[in-house]
Amino acid sequence: QAEVEESGGGSVQAGGSLRLSCTASGIDSGYGRPKWMAWFRRRPNREREGVGALFLGPGGYPVYGDFVEGRFSISQGVEKDTIYLQMNALAPGDSAIYYCAADFFGRVRGGRWYDRSGYSHWGQGTQVTVSS
Repeated sequence: QAEVEESGGGSVQAGGSLRLSCTASGIDSGYGRPKWMAWFRRRPNREREGVGALFLGPGGYPVYGDFVEGRFSISQGVEKDTIYLQMNALAPGDSAIYYCAADFFGRVRGGRWYDRSGYSHWGQGTQVTVSS
């Protein structure tokens, strides 16, 4: 079975930074490499929303939700199935559980990277708390 695992959550004061990591493990279980990897978040009493995503094939570049406004960036690790979410200028409104997701079956369409149904595997989530 393929797995997705996040790490790096925690508590920070407003204006601070955090970096989340996510690794998708699929090769050893026969799933191959993920095609897309993404970050979502679920704030209290809100639907899960897309933070940003990255196509892991040639020419891929990160895309972001409108609310990011240049504060967050997604990058790919040396280990190709690892991505990072660098979050700067955090605000209390960014407090949420952050989830990493991976598309192992090629279902995600770039124009709808935020569509949760395209992602086949999800991590357990990591809590980010920003205090004022």
